[in-house]
Amino acid sequence: MEYKSPVYNITAVPIDKIQANNYNPNSVAPPEMKLLYESIKNDGYTMPIVCYYDTEQDIYIIVDGFHRYRIMKEYPDIYEREGGMLPVSVINKSIDERMASTIRHNRARGTHDVELMSNIVKDLHELGRSDAWISKHLGMDRDEILRLKQITGLASLFKDINFGKAWKPVEEE
Repeated sequence: MEYKSPVYNITAVPIDKIQANNYNPNSVAPPEMKLLYESIKNDGYTMPIVCYYDTEQDIYIIVDGFHRYRIMKEYPDIYEREGGMLPVSVINKSIDERMASTIRHNRARGTHDVELMSNIVKDLHELGRSDAWISKHLGMDRDEILRLKQITGLASLFKDINFGKAWKPVEEE
């Protein structure tokens, strides 16, 4: 029999039939949760929630996608738009394999390269996007944007920054 990846069988599942697992060590800070909300609000659900289907209890237990699940639970606009349904990809694995899968999913996401992120901020600035726009759409605070701008070293990136008055050294007589 030929293997078929679970992603080819996405099912719309009522959120009331989905529950979190009790072992996921992953957490997302509030700024990233806000960005996830913005992502789902603007782009929709682009990735399914990965679940195990417990036939005895008739529930889907999350393996990966807990924070996407939380967005629907916590934001009525998303719940209403999606009709209370989440896209689910089902894997049929034992609890130990599901735990391992959760960790693999969490760790495989990687991190952002600072130099590449600074180039993105530079490119967005050159396209006319303000720091406020970058902050909202990329989920960065003003200090992070400033640090990324400093990495590029382009003075033009600082033209809209209001710098405070610095102290002046007292000249000795």
